[in-house]
Amino acid sequence: MIPFSILDLSPIIQGGSARQALHNSRDLAQHAERLGYQRYWLAEHHNLPGVASAATAVVMCHIAEGTSRIRIGAGGIMLPNHAPLIVAEQFGTLESLFPGRIDLGLGRAPGSDQATARAVRRGLASDPDAFAEEVRELMYYFEPPSPDRPVRAVPGAGLSVPLWILGSSLFGAQVAAALGLPFAFASHFAPAQLTTAIEVYRSRFRPSAANPRPYLMLGFNVLAADTDAEAQLLATSVQQAFVNLRSGRPSELPPPKAGYLAELPPAARAVLNDVLACSAIGSPTTVRERISAFVTRTRPDELMITGQIYEHTARVHSFEIAAAVREGLDR
Repeated sequence: MIPFSILDLSPIIQGGSARQALHNSRDLAQHAERLGYQRYWLAEHHNLPGVASAATAVVMCHIAEGTSRIRIGAGGIMLPNHAPLIVAEQFGTLESLFPGRIDLGLGRAPGSDQATARAVRRGLASDPDAFAEEVRELMYYFEPPSPDRPVRAVPGAGLSVPLWILGSSLFGAQVAAALGLPFAFASHFAPAQLTTAIEVYRSRFRPSAANPRPYLMLGFNVLAADTDAEAQLLATSVQQAFVNLRSGRPSELPPPKAGYLAELPPAARAVLNDVLACSAIGSPTTVRERISAFVTRTRPDELMITGQIYEHTARVHSFEIAAAVREGLDR
């Protein structure tokens, strides 16, 4: 069976708090472990009222401490925001605390708007085109220690922390292929270049010692409930959040709103249709059909399931449905 993993933005709901969001993330991770999900990823975003995982490595420690088997990963760390040595030390620490359970996904986007990026980086002197070199530097810090190295990551040197490249364009596919690393494509919110990115990654992949073959993970939204109507209502929360974000008004995750799509202007509905093209919204039967069609078309090695739902028990149930669907899929 194709492995399923979870990407959690640790959503802060309207009327809720970051504390509640982080507690819910840990609870969801515990359910995910019981349900057989492969890994649990958290993402670095800044200055977004609805995302509690900005300090991603800290949140990963919180999640890992509350679980025992499931892999915990960064999906991802935005490398231009950080010195590679600091990232190596942070993830070397996580690997030391939770050996064999840590993954490190890397992206080159700021994870924020330009003003916030300046606050994070204290300037925008970093060159996005230097991303591949920064990844190589990070890989260097995880190599076994030797006396001739003037700078070491402690902890970090000699530890096996799998690196992934994340992307929503052809650039990430090219970097992952050139470095012989696994690649995760953000088709759950940026599906436009999905088909081309898959072809680029697989055709240009250069085998490495750690990864003799390409390994592709694809993002996919699942908003599932017992009926199609209920799932469509639950989905209005993330639909509102996307429209707010694209309108320059990022918000906490709103509660579901009956009739929301009907009141949207055509331009906003078109945006949602594009952004959420890789989604399954509906009952278990509907979700199974949509996931099966997506897997047949794209042939990923792993699916990264995400789904922002306002009410926590409904979100847990959605991931329970996705896990049950997985049991019936042929690879």
